Amino acid sequence: MLISPRQAERAQSPDVQIMYVNTFRRPGDRVHETTRQPDPPLRRFDDDEELPMTKPGPLVGADELLSHQIVDTFARVGQSDRSWTEKIWAMAAARDGTLSVAFGLGKYVNRDVMDAFAGICRGTEQWTVRASRRLAPHLELSEVGPIGYDITEPLRRTRYRLAPNDIVPISFDVEIEGVAPPAMEEQETHISRSRSRIDADIIRFHQSGVARGWVEVEGERTDLDDRGWVGARDRSWGVRYEVGRPLDDIEATPVPPDTSGMFVWMPVTMTRPDGRSFTLFVYYQRYEGAGWSTGSARGGIELPDGRSKPFRDVIPALEFRDDNRRLVGGTIRAVMADGSERTYRVEPVSTTGFHLGTGLYGGFEGHHQGEWRGSLHVDGEHIERCDTAEVARRLHQHRDCIVRVEDLEDGSTGVGAMQSNVVGPHPAMGLTAEASFR
Repeated sequence: MLISPRQAERAQSPDVQIMYVNTFRRPGDRVHETTRQPDPPLRRFDDDEELPMTKPGPLVGADELLSHQIVDTFARVGQSDRSWTEKIWAMAAARDGTLSVAFGLGKYVNRDVMDAFAGICRGTEQWTVRASRRLAPHLELSEVGPIGYDITEPLRRTRYRLAPNDIVPISFDVEIEGVAPPAMEEQETHISRSRSRIDADIIRFHQSGVARGWVEVEGERTDLDDRGWVGARDRSWGVRYEVGRPLDDIEATPVPPDTSGMFVWMPVTMTRPDGRSFTLFVYYQRYEGAGWSTGSARGGIELPDGRSKPFRDVIPALEFRDDNRRLVGGTIRAVMADGSERTYRVEPVSTTGFHLGTGLYGGFEGHHQGEWRGSLHVDGEHIERCDTAEVARRLHQHRDCIVRVEDLEDGSTGVGAMQSNVVGPHPAMGLTAEASFR
């Protein structure tokens, strides 16, 4: 690339600074606010100067790493889709189901937005704090208002924080450590029913384990340790669905009235009778209507040494309440690669389970993930009686239901989160079209 002498002189100026923000912190580390000098005002073209049509993005700390995959800095992504998202989800739960923690953070480079939510669920009530900020210039700072995320040890330990705040009386500082290495899931490409448009193209890894730290609700602090608490997390990136406000200038694609479907995503921290731990993972989705059907089934047993025993098929036999579509219990039958089968009994540990709708999954009261809310916006609420049909519809079905799982073949047991969504009529399960909601 050719640059003018004036540009070369400016590039060597001591006023040009590179900012590096350390996102690898350990519990107890102090978090320092980072600042940088404001960018110089935009200049008009001079008659004697030629500027390139395009410029690289600003340098960030990650540009020191040998990890580049596009010809640009890590301040940018390789495409211009406004729905490009880096997403974090995490949960921690008491094994007895008395309390659970929920966390999510999204980075939307092409929207100049970072948003996050942090919440606590106790029985059928939950508290949520949401925050959104302008992404630039703090592109690498994984904090939004009182909510923060840290990598304690890459691919093993991560930390999730909610500082005391003026929104609701909750706060926490939780570290999750995996019992097995993170496991990549298959790339997911969602195609419109016309088959002419790609609605989403994402990839994800997940990890389950144990949780440590503390949680405070209404002035009462609870200490977390790996004997009494489990945790799980995922990381995804790509072009994500339902980012920003729904577009109103493309053809609407309402769900056909005869559609029925089931979605189950479940990472579980399991323990064998001899005390060894591992991860059980199940991902099942099936949607069908008159003359059509689509879906997939995957999962497996993920071991601490990195090996996995994948499932060839997953057959759920689960029961849900018709009015609020909450899990009642049932079994999941998994077919192994060699054709052998394992059956897992699944049941809710309690009524605890954070509804992700208040984290803007599926939107909440007119707002959506990735939406521009200004330089910094923080809000939230406390909601009771989440199991009633009226409140469940407000929050949507999608939640971190805390479940207990038992392998009926070898006696292994575990606790984890089941996320589910059961829409439309399912006569065999006693679910009606009239009671269905998203």
